[in-house]
Amino acid sequence: MVTGTPRVAIVGAGMAGLCMAAKLRQAGFDDFVVHERADEVGGTWRDNTYPGLSCDVPARFYSFSFAPNPGWTRNFAPGAEIQRYFVRSSAELGLRPHIRFRSAITEAGWDGRRYRLHTADGATDHADVLIAATGILREPKTPDIPGIGTFDGAAFHSARWDHSVPLRGKKVAVIGTGSTGVQITSALAGVAAPLKLFQRTPQWILPLPRLPYSAASRAALANAPKLNRLSYRAYQTIMEQIFGKAAVEPGWQRSGVAAVCRSYLRMAIPDRRLRAKLTPPDDPMCKRLIMSAAFYPAVRRDDVDLVTAGIERIEPTGIRTTDGRLHEADVLVFATGFDAHAFLRPMELTGEDGRTLDEAWRDGPRGYRTVAVPGFPNFFTLIGPHSPIGNHSLIAIAETQADYVLRWLERMRAGEASSIVPTAEATDEFNAALRGAMPSTVWTTGCDSWYLGADGVPELWPWTPAVHRDMLAEPVPAHFRIA
Repeated sequence: MVTGTPRVAIVGAGMAGLCMAAKLRQAGFDDFVVHERADEVGGTWRDNTYPGLSCDVPARFYSFSFAPNPGWTRNFAPGAEIQRYFVRSSAELGLRPHIRFRSAITEAGWDGRRYRLHTADGATDHADVLIAATGILREPKTPDIPGIGTFDGAAFHSARWDHSVPLRGKKVAVIGTGSTGVQITSALAGVAAPLKLFQRTPQWILPLPRLPYSAASRAALANAPKLNRLSYRAYQTIMEQIFGKAAVEPGWQRSGVAAVCRSYLRMAIPDRRLRAKLTPPDDPMCKRLIMSAAFYPAVRRDDVDLVTAGIERIEPTGIRTTDGRLHEADVLVFATGFDAHAFLRPMELTGEDGRTLDEAWRDGPRGYRTVAVPGFPNFFTLIGPHSPIGNHSLIAIAETQADYVLRWLERMRAGEASSIVPTAEATDEFNAALRGAMPSTVWTTGCDSWYLGADGVPELWPWTPAVHRDMLAEPVPAHFRIA
């Protein structure tokens, strides 16, 4: 049991893990370790390096509030620039001595006093408190298409981009039209010859252009920290008051976003047949909204072909669609997303009474207020089940959750608790409230997306980010078993 300052283990040195580590250092906690399976920090921004990669949250809001970056070069930062920010921040915040690279946790088990950790290379560790910061979109999902292993050319997932493969003048086939597929298509249009985009379901596009920040504006923010802080808060307000509300409640925000998306499609795609192919059957924001002013101009090009026929199989020389046509290709790119329900997996976590997390989540991921799980003492999740991830800055969400975890850790350090675990009753109450609020969200308006759980109910936060902050402002001891 915890006596004095608890030893903390964080799994993952991506955005959320770095956030938690920084909060610990700021609060004077020194006995903590971050286990990272790769050889650098950054998580998704380290793993994804595909052409056209950028964030769909404004750059000046997509940063730690305690580590502002006045040097963003564009309003929506390129992926490589975000990765450099996290690497630099990990050094400037003094976090790197606490990170164990190439240390993949395969098992973690509660022994009644603390967690015992086992790594892939046979090492062991222990922790009084375990924090999962493993991310939401990290395990690539490759489609189960017949013949996928027979292709003669280069084939790879967008999150495992092979930069040794030449693309200029090559026949490139991109499978998938989510945010990743849209960004890749926009970047490779005019490079590949031709580029074929295989679309199963069209997506709504909000026309937000990628614009550069001037050197003068960057210098002004660097020299005036208060101005930089004001910029952060301004973008936060826009994201929360417009997109945050549009997704979870009917109103002018939702109808306004929908009107812009529909109008943009009509104006940007004058060809009726092409526009019909690009018109989604669902409402804007039912799936994660895509921000791009370059995609529609890209698909209008003569050297870009939008294929809407279903894929029957992959052959050595290309893709055969259900209309019998063979689409020849030199390179296949799978922009087919991730396992959004993986969370900690494939790591195995065991809690009280030898029950595993896989057993606890047999019917789907389920937790207490996005941060804890009944049956697993002293265990916290960052960007865990039901977090407010729909078109919002995950950094801001992680900060809210990290602050909440820190409040429990401070109580442990003060001797007020040695182990805490949310009750099943409090967790049931929270999940019932989630389901009760879900019908007012846009995610239940009739689309199939990675937001949905196995039962067809969205696994998202059905209220605004402000409600999330308020709910996690202080721990509610009555919701926990405390020893």
